[in-house]
Amino acid sequence: MVTIDYTILGMLSWKPMTGYDMKRMMQDSPVMYWSGNNNQIYKALVQLLDMGYVTNELQYQESAPNKKVYSITDSGRAALEAWILETEPEIPEFKKAFLIQISWAGLMEKEKIDQLLARYEEQVREQIAMRQEEKRRQKYFPNRSEQEHYVWDQIYDNLCQSYEAELQWTVRFREGLKALK
Repeated sequence: MVTIDYTILGMLSWKPMTGYDMKRMMQDSPVMYWSGNNNQIYKALVQLLDMGYVTNELQYQESAPNKKVYSITDSGRAALEAWILETEPEIPEFKKAFLIQISWAGLMEKEKIDQLLARYEEQVREQIAMRQEEKRRQKYFPNRSEQEHYVWDQIYDNLCQSYEAELQWTVRFREGLKALK
């Protein structure tokens, strides 16, 4: 199985969802990054259904199309737990397009570089504010237990700290640039 399969199992361990609900959650969540399309979600759901890791139930709706709501099975939970415990954690890759962009800025006037950095700083500040608000609202916190709440709290702290470090770097960069003669 691939990461999308485990992402789906994780979301379904929280609560039953439609494929559309999962796609929206993946789009909105800073944790569950994924750029695939809906077809990949539904293809993964069919495979998980065939493996017995999920079930689905057709919900009839009077004023809207019927929808399939998926739920995780006990064997799906076991597979998710095995993946969590047995898969070696991956060290993050730091691929920052902005570093490539700024790499060649030394050829430009300081004022232009500072303008670029100022725009970047503003974007980073916006990301910090968004992540802090998401944490405050606990939009994607399953909150089934104190321990689970703590885990999600730490995930959002990790995201915020990453952006805070980026902000500090940008501020130092701008200050150092201004100090150059």
